[in-house]
Amino acid sequence: MVDVSDKPLSRRRAVARARVLMAPETVARLGELPKGDALTTAQIAGIMAAKRTSELIPLCHQLPLSLVEVTLTVAAMGIEIEAVAETTAQTGVEMEALTAATVAALTVYDMAKAIDKAMTITGVTLVEKTKDSV
Repeated sequence: MVDVSDKPLSRRRAVARARVLMAPETVARLGELPKGDALTTAQIAGIMAAKRTSELIPLCHQLPLSLVEVTLTVAAMGIEIEAVAETTAQTGVEMEALTAATVAALTVYDMAKAIDKAMTITGVTLVEKTKDSV
């Protein structure tokens, strides 16, 4: 693990996105799948994943998260996911945002795979990373 003990505390924010592409018929059924409501479940899964990032990614610092937001937006050809993570710490929070977006996408995929074998997870990317003095 990288030593960050000499770095000052900073307000850190990261935004990540992911997409789950699927058939329009699948999009229409996301609230009534055999496993339940995919969007709500994926939102909770993403938040939980962000909080456990240091347990999933070797050598990743454990951070005191002050905010995790996971937003899932229904589009014609799938779901757009945006995850925001914030902290005041000595290292960045991008891994938490990326983990949240990815796990939310995986959760949608898992919940809908029984009715759509052609789904694709794509576009997992970090779109913003900021650091401000405290």
